[in-house]
Amino acid sequence: MKSMKKSILALGLIAAGLMSAQSADMNNMLKVGINGGIAVPAENAGGTVGVDLSYQNLVMPGFGLGIATGYNHFFGRENNVGGVNYDNNDFGVIPVAALIRVYPKQTGFYLGTDLGYGLIVGDDKVAANDVTNTARPDGGFYIKPEIGYHNQDWNFSLNYQKTFTGSTGEIGTQKYNAGAIGVGVGYNIPLGN
Repeated sequence: MKSMKKSILALGLIAAGLMSAQSADMNNMLKVGINGGIAVPAENAGGTVGVDLSYQNLVMPGFGLGIATGYNHFFGRENNVGGVNYDNNDFGVIPVAALIRVYPKQTGFYLGTDLGYGLIVGDDKVAANDVTNTARPDGGFYIKPEIGYHNQDWNFSLNYQKTFTGSTGEIGTQKYNAGAIGVGVGYNIPLGN
């Protein structure tokens, strides 16, 4: 845990140093953002908040590729399944994904997606009061399509994120959901050519 705190502190210091380089060429950039949303369908989770961190390279004007990660916290909710109230646990999703963005103009609307693997972390059980001790999934295919508005410094987006878990984590008719519709805002830190 200490090494994680040191890594986050080092990343913060690097980001702060890079913020003064706003006049640099915007071919390579670090994107730092926050997001929030509503779980859909809202069976085992109600809402989510998270942080996004990505690196993007404009491989040609209007087209960016990169890598994306972050952390999305899903808040567990109570759900009645077959007359039994389950107290579903919170969990987190850590994506490890490729980033794809299309920018039709230098400023304006954009389209994009993140594709990769979503690692699910948190309590080992789906619900705190589940006597069958149903295990939560460890992760699955991750996708995050988004549409948004961008300028040189900021990105504002409407997105859908989903980690596909198959039938793992189901309790009776309650499916395990690690998906949400949400909004996000991100800040671009230029890294130069």
